[in-house]
Amino acid sequence: MSSEPIALADRVLQIAPSPTLAVNAKAKALRATGADVLNFSVGEPDFPTPAHICAAGKQAIDDGHTRYTPVPGVLELREAISQRFKEDHGWDYDPDQIQVCCGGKHGLYNLFQAALNPGDEILIPAPYWVSYPPMVQLAGGVPVIVPLDEEKGFDLDPATLEKYVTPKTRGIVLNSPSNPTGAVLSSRALEAVAALALENDWLVVSDDIYETLTYEQGVLPHILDVEPAIKEQLIILNGVSKSFSMTGWRIGYSAGPLHLIKAMNKIQSQSTSNPAAPSQYAALAALSGPQDFPKVMQEAFAPRRAYMVETLNSIPGVSCVSPGGSFYVFPNFSAYYGKAFYNHAIVDSLSLADYLLDEAMIATVPGVAFGADDFIRFSFATSMEVLCEGMTRLKKALEALQ
Repeated sequence: MSSEPIALADRVLQIAPSPTLAVNAKAKALRATGADVLNFSVGEPDFPTPAHICAAGKQAIDDGHTRYTPVPGVLELREAISQRFKEDHGWDYDPDQIQVCCGGKHGLYNLFQAALNPGDEILIPAPYWVSYPPMVQLAGGVPVIVPLDEEKGFDLDPATLEKYVTPKTRGIVLNSPSNPTGAVLSSRALEAVAALALENDWLVVSDDIYETLTYEQGVLPHILDVEPAIKEQLIILNGVSKSFSMTGWRIGYSAGPLHLIKAMNKIQSQSTSNPAAPSQYAALAALSGPQDFPKVMQEAFAPRRAYMVETLNSIPGVSCVSPGGSFYVFPNFSAYYGKAFYNHAIVDSLSLADYLLDEAMIATVPGVAFGADDFIRFSFATSMEVLCEGMTRLKKALEALQ
């Protein structure tokens, strides 16, 4: 019998381990000992799922909705999603142009598997959500990172974008409001993307998962509003996780050209089949019922956002762009790189996040995970009391560095 371990697929070997795993593991270990760790790393609202949505999920079980559903989701839910697009944006999508999946991440995975061939390049503005590049790689594609400038509010600069376009460019990923920066892409940036996409027949991926959690006045700029002609090249991804505090229900959805949605359904049919039936009926209640809950969260998050931005910008050497949406801030701590506290040498975002966990009992996410090593992500989806205590600890820990 061979003592050699089972060989792994090349596709797994090309994916780097998450740089956050060590910090997260340490945070869990500290909490297990009873340590008072403040968690600023969480990527979900600190609100319970609304009662009427939970009731709908329970009722679905009682009504016997515990079996397989159609692969792309139950028709009633896809009709409700179609109606939301129409009422909220004026967009027309037939239910057959919509796929319901096991969370927004699953929709992206289905899309890249269905659309990319080996060597296809996908433009990904950075800072980016951590899973975009690996999912492109797992589909055989090549992530091409387009840097965004903090001084420009992390907006996408058209001239910079064009420098990264090659004959192999197949598409671009847009995330507005963004995780991790909270930045909202401007109409000018979206116009430039649309022009390039139409000229070069690109796939445009619009990840709108944070669209309801915004702090800007007026209608949020969207590429489909800026340039309606892009619709046949556009995939919109969204879900109920952030808007209705339903992260654990695992329901996302995608809308796009019929042939591409059908291809994504093929992928889903051979992987997960349908999303969980009770979760689909809970999502139906969310999308067809009262739409005031996202506003309730936004009103709670707004003062937390203001406090975090003001406090972080008051710390010597720290800069923090005010997020236009989401529940994250992404401050720049690079002025502290090169300093140390005894055996803690601060050389990058990972070592700083590790230091803050050890010395301040603050759990954060290092910016290297988002392709931006000068920064650290803080979630303000927690109480003002925790935020205030966390900022007090942060200031003390930074002051101790020499």
